[in-house]
Amino acid sequence: MKLIFLGAPGAGKGTHATRVKQDYNLPHISTGDIFRANIKGGTPLGLLAKSYIDKGALVPDSVVIDIVKDRLQQADCAGGYILDGFPRTVAQADALSTFADIDAVINLILDGEVIVERVAGRRVCDCGETYNVATLGGKTTCAKCGKPLYQREDDNPQTVRNRLAVYDRETSPLLAYYRQKGLLRDVDSNGLTIDEVYAKIKAILDTL
Repeated sequence: MKLIFLGAPGAGKGTHATRVKQDYNLPHISTGDIFRANIKGGTPLGLLAKSYIDKGALVPDSVVIDIVKDRLQQADCAGGYILDGFPRTVAQADALSTFADIDAVINLILDGEVIVERVAGRRVCDCGETYNVATLGGKTTCAKCGKPLYQREDDNPQTVRNRLAVYDRETSPLLAYYRQKGLLRDVDSNGLTIDEVYAKIKAILDTL
């Protein structure tokens, strides 16, 4: 299966893509993770991406498209993959269609203020684990490796609201784009637990 996960920042794309990766043995390709790795390494790409991400803006299409195209040509993608964070614009979707045949687009729906609260409370560890202050019980270290947890620079409430505004302006047209192609699958996750949302996603995937 070749899948795309759509949804506003903080809607749960990464969480559910990780579970699909495990259950269906598909590589999870997150452009955000690729950028963060480059930012941490201080690469030219990382510095360029950081200048946009810190402002809550999108990294230019040309940069993102080249990265994704290169990644999909790697051997582990031959049997399918999950794209998380790409495409974010219709121009990116058009470019993707020239080198990939997508089977379904999972669109996660969640109210904006719920997202702001969720993302602003997110804490991460260098090992890759992600937590939320709502469930940490005051703990400040990673349960997996013991390292200190921190808040990403782009997870403060104002930047999150800016990211949501950018998403609405730039990415929402993708919904019409993929709906017209018959690929869009809406998953309303408002008021549902993570397991309930994943059950909806799995029911969709099991029909592909």
